[in-house]
Amino acid sequence: MQPTTLFYILISILIISFIIDKVLDYLNAKRFDDTIPVELADVYEETAYKKSQAYKKTNAKFSNLTSTFSFTLTLLFFIFEGFSYVDNFARSFTDNNILVALIFFGVIMLGSDILTTPFSYYQTFVIEEKFGFNKSSKKTFWLDKIKGWLMTIIIGGLILSIIIWFYQQTKENFWLYTWLLVAVFSLFMNMFYAKLIVPIFNKQTPLENGELKTAIEKYAEKVGFKLDNIFVIDGSKRSTKANAYFSGFGSQKRITLFDTLINDLETDEIVAVLAHEVGHYKKKHIIFNLVTSILIIGFTLYLLSLFINYPIFSEALSVTKPSFHIGLIAFGILYSPISEITNLIMNFISRKFEYQADDFAKKTYAAKPLISSLKKLSKNSLSNLTPHPAYVFMHYSHPTLLERVLNLNNKS
Repeated sequence: MQPTTLFYILISILIISFIIDKVLDYLNAKRFDDTIPVELADVYEETAYKKSQAYKKTNAKFSNLTSTFSFTLTLLFFIFEGFSYVDNFARSFTDNNILVALIFFGVIMLGSDILTTPFSYYQTFVIEEKFGFNKSSKKTFWLDKIKGWLMTIIIGGLILSIIIWFYQQTKENFWLYTWLLVAVFSLFMNMFYAKLIVPIFNKQTPLENGELKTAIEKYAEKVGFKLDNIFVIDGSKRSTKANAYFSGFGSQKRITLFDTLINDLETDEIVAVLAHEVGHYKKKHIIFNLVTSILIIGFTLYLLSLFINYPIFSEALSVTKPSFHIGLIAFGILYSPISEITNLIMNFISRKFEYQADDFAKKTYAAKPLISSLKKLSKNSLSNLTPHPAYVFMHYSHPTLLERVLNLNNKS
C-alpha cells in the first residue's frame, strides 16, 4: 500500500464517521416534537415540556456547530500536514523519543483545548445558565480546567512515558507490559478514584444520621450488602442535575449521592435508586465491565503492536521520521471502526444490565418509587423522552425512560 492510499483511507474514515453522526443527530432531532408516550404523560407539565423541547433544540444546534468545527479543524490539520509541523517542533527541543512524544501530544492537546474552551464556556454560562442548570462560578470553571490540565500532564504523561519506554526496551512485546500496566491502573482507579481524584474537584462528606441514612442501612442489611461508606458530594457546586453512583470493591466500596439528588427525591425514591446501584454490584456488572474493558484494551494493544513499526503510518501523515507517537495517531483512526463495534456491543450489554439492576431493585425494594425517581430525574434534567431508536442503539448505554418504565411495570 502506498502512503497516499493510506492517507485517503484515514480521511475517509473521519468523513464517514462524521456523516453517520450527523445523520443520527438529524433523525433524533426530527423526533423532538413527537407526542410523549402515555406512560410518561405525567413527567412534564405543558410549560416544562416546552422548556425541555427548547433545551433539546438549543443543545442540538450547538452540538452540530461544535462537532462541525472540530471535524473541519481535524480535516485541515491532516490536509495541511499539521502532524509534521508539530513533530518537527517537538524535535527542535530534543532527540529523546519520550520527550518528543510528550511535547507532540502536549502541543496538540493544548491547542485543541484552547480552541474548544470558548465552546465549553458558552455551553456552561449561556446555555446551561439560560435553562437554570448552571451553578458553577467562573472561578470554578477555570480551576477545573487547570486541574484537568495538571492531571493530564502528570498521569497521562507518566503513563505515556512508561508505554514508550516499554516499546523501546521490548519492541513488539511492549503490548504485554502495557496491558499489565493498564490493567493495574484500571483496578487501582476503580478502587480509589473516589478517595484520590474526586476530592480534587468536589467536597465529599459522610451522610448525616437521620431518616435517609437509617432507610439506606435498613435496606442494605436486608439484601446482605455491607455498607460502611455513604457519602454526599456537592454536585450543586456546578449544576442542578442530580446523580448517584457506586464505586470500589470490598472495604473500599462506597455509595456517593449528589446533594441535588437528596434535594430532588423523597427518601423511598433515593433508596430505590440505591437499590438499583446495589443490583449492579450484586449482579457482578461492575466486575464484568472492568474485566471486559481490560480484555478489549489488551486486544487493541496487540493489534497496535502488529502495526506500530510500519513506516507507512508516518509517511501517510507526511512525517519523515517514523515514531511511536505518529504510529499511534494513524492506528487510532484505523482502529476507530472496530472501536465503534465494540462500543455498540458494550452499550447493548449495558442496557441489559440496567434492566437487571432495575429488576433487582423492584424485587428487593419496590418498583413504584424507582419509577417516580426516574421520572423526576428526567424532568429535572429536561431529558429527551422521544429519542430515535437508531440514536438509542448507537449511543445509549441505558434504556430509554419509556423502556425502563414498561419493564418495571410489566415484570412480576
